[in-house]
This record gives sequence, structure tokens and C-alpha cells, in this order.
Amino acid sequence: MKMMNQTIKNKGGRPKKGLKKECRVSVRCSFIQRKAIQAKARSVNFSVSEYLLTMGLTGKIDSKEKALPKEILKFTGTLNHLAANLNQIAKKRNGIEPLNAFERADLLVQSNDLKQLSLTIKNYLQ
Repeated sequence: MKMMNQTIKNKGGRPKKGLKKECRVSVRCSFIQRKAIQAKARSVNFSVSEYLLTMGLTGKIDSKEKALPKEILKFTGTLNHLAANLNQIAKKRNGIEPLNAFERADLLVQSNDLKQLSLTIKNYLQ
């Protein structure tokens, strides 16, 4: 038996979920119905399980719940990375061999353009 004042050590690993999903619901359907459900789930970027659970509980899929596709997130991350690299290159270049005013202004404009493009992509797809 554990004592009340004894601290429990964290053994690491994955943290426990607050609400554990331990019940399973099976649905019988035809092959064509299964493919239709999978296509609808894929169209809103949900797994079949998430799609059926959401439809069963609310009767609709809220478009705001839809996550951005992995490709878009990767593209946005790449743009942010490029903008950061461009900024670092300019900073290093300024330290070793100074750039003229035009080159500095051009690098600053390019960096800001990349950041703005990244924000535009995110805002457009939300």
C-alpha cells in the first residue's frame, strides 16, 4: 500500500491520456460503402475512425476542424527555414565581409518576402 506523502517518480514514456478510448464499435457495410466512407474521411483529412465518430456524435463535419495537409505544413516550414537561413547568411556576411547598402536591402526584402509568402499560404488555406 502506498503512503499519501510518498512522491511518485516519473518513469518516462508516453504520458497517459485523460480520456481513454477503450470501447470499440463495429459497423458492417458493403465494399462500396466502405470506399465511400474512406473517401469522405480523406476529403476532410480525418481517419475513418475520427470521421465516423464525429459524424455519429455531431452529425456534421466542421470545416474549421480540418487540419492543413502535411504537404502544406512541410512547405510552410521549408519557407520559414529558408527565411531564417537567408537572415543568418546576411548576418554572417555582414560580420566577415561587409555588404554594400543595396545588397543588404535586397537580402532584407527577400527575407521579408519569404516570411510574407509563408503567412499568405497559411491564411489562404485556413
